Amino acid sequence: MSKILKVGGASGFWGEAPHATAQLLTCDVDVIVYDYLAEITMSILARAKARNPEMGYAPDFLSAAIGPNLSAIAGKGVKIVSNAGGLNPLACAEKLRAMIAEAGLPLKVAVVTGDDLTGRLQDYAASGVTEMFSGASFPAVETIASANAYLGAFPIAQALQQGADIVITGRCVDSAVTLGACIHAFGWAPEDYDMLSGGALAGHILECGPQATGGNFTDWKDVAEGIAEIGYPIAEISSDGTFVVTKPKDTGGVVNIGTVGEQMLYEIGDPRAYFLPDVICDFSTVHLKQVGSDRVQVSNATGCTAPEGYKVSMTYRDGFRGVQLFGYYGPDAPQKARLFAQATLKRAAAALDRAELEGFSDTNVEILGIESQFGENARREDTREVTLKIAVSHPQIEGPQAMFKEAVGLALACPPGLCGFGAGLGKPSPVVRLFSFVAPKETVNVTVNIDGREAPAAIAPGAPFNTASMQRPAAPVVSEPGQMDVTLEQLAWVRSGDKGDKANVGVIARKPDYLPYIWAALDDVTLQSRYGHVVKGSIEKFLLPGSHSINFLMHDALAGGGIASLRNDPQAKGFSQLLLDCPVCIPESMAKELK
Repeated sequence: MSKILKVGGASGFWGEAPHATAQLLTCDVDVIVYDYLAEITMSILARAKARNPEMGYAPDFLSAAIGPNLSAIAGKGVKIVSNAGGLNPLACAEKLRAMIAEAGLPLKVAVVTGDDLTGRLQDYAASGVTEMFSGASFPAVETIASANAYLGAFPIAQALQQGADIVITGRCVDSAVTLGACIHAFGWAPEDYDMLSGGALAGHILECGPQATGGNFTDWKDVAEGIAEIGYPIAEISSDGTFVVTKPKDTGGVVNIGTVGEQMLYEIGDPRAYFLPDVICDFSTVHLKQVGSDRVQVSNATGCTAPEGYKVSMTYRDGFRGVQLFGYYGPDAPQKARLFAQATLKRAAAALDRAELEGFSDTNVEILGIESQFGENARREDTREVTLKIAVSHPQIEGPQAMFKEAVGLALACPPGLCGFGAGLGKPSPVVRLFSFVAPKETVNVTVNIDGREAPAAIAPGAPFNTASMQRPAAPVVSEPGQMDVTLEQLAWVRSGDKGDKANVGVIARKPDYLPYIWAALDDVTLQSRYGHVVKGSIEKFLLPGSHSINFLMHDALAGGGIASLRNDPQAKGFSQLLLDCPVCIPESMAKELK
């Protein structure tokens, strides 16, 4: 490998645009990485494997990303690393090997296994394991759909060292596909904490594809014209862990401190203790610097010893849900929609009572467009057209069926203006919940399989780590009193996302001088006014002085999280938007500089 390792990020989720591989192959890249897995994806793959034991992986990886590009991959000598194996990496690899053989190409495929812990569920249940965040008891074993440890990067590096051209894994941390390539290229050891942290951050920037090149960007108008042709991110990584983020020439989007900073803050929780299997990262020290057009240098990530265990993500079935959208239009549309929803749920509850069934586990009514996400900050009540969402969950399938039936039964009895039945009614679907815990590393048998040979994988040893003992940076101090209000959007970029049942909102100041005023404005009172209607737990506030950023971690914020919540935004993807018009008081001289 050259002194600079060029890694392209071609996939941020299962369903990503398939043309990213071909786009990146036009560039001088050494490795292309793919991230397909999320908690909800694992539950979907579990159902697919239950129906067909030969499935359980992301078939798009083979049919759309790799298959059409096999000859180019082989010709350019580009390495491929992907977690597309999901719950069946061996089957995914066998299918790929058959495709390679049919094409007559000399590509070696390696598989990293060991993340699937479903064979040990009885042991975990008997040990009294509880959920690591909520303390909930271990679910009934028969309801569990998947249980996977988040593996690290050293097994991937081992596979590449053994000559693999393509590495397929099951569940690993999203950034491991990039960090593994770095470890192989530069020979990093488990004790090279700062370098490992830098490589992990490069993987974190790449793992969501075009979210680092203008996707989901606060300044979306600046990139609107080129979204259809948006470029996918490339990290040019140096042996010291420093890297430059860029994108292919003549593609849409943009790479600047805002796009890279937003992605760095995305879903990281505590920025001084970002736990990965190979290293505990501290991103509060990171510096971002624009070094050219569509080129941002990322440096000074730091880290410390790896944790003792692997985080295990388990999904389990917990009843059924039903969701239905209706339209209402005309005068007083919101009030009419609320009355219809209340009557539907009242009649459905009565029907369940007559059938001697328990009541709904949860219900959710949202008037989309005026109050769904905004709560007390909703702006309009006089709109003449709304979309109504009614959602319910119940231990049995009869629960959502009762809601659907009673909604139809009210069609002739409700206030006028109801519409939206033309698309038909929804169908009950399983509620899948997330249960997380930590498994000691020595209890997880990680292996690397290449050319039919299986060998134990190297892992980074761990040590205890206490976040409470860390010294936090001092809060920034306002040097000049503010005289006039501007909006947060004028001073900062903002990005949000989820972590299970927690919401994560990152704020990065457009200029360092703005940070103290932003810090002061986003106090507890302001955060409660913006998020109190949905966040039921505490809100932690973290400072990242190196990048002039703030990160908020909101506990008990998503009504169960993405795979269980009945909310319209169960993954907090729009939480950032609730802060953009927040007033920030700054000096008049500073306000004059704003565009």
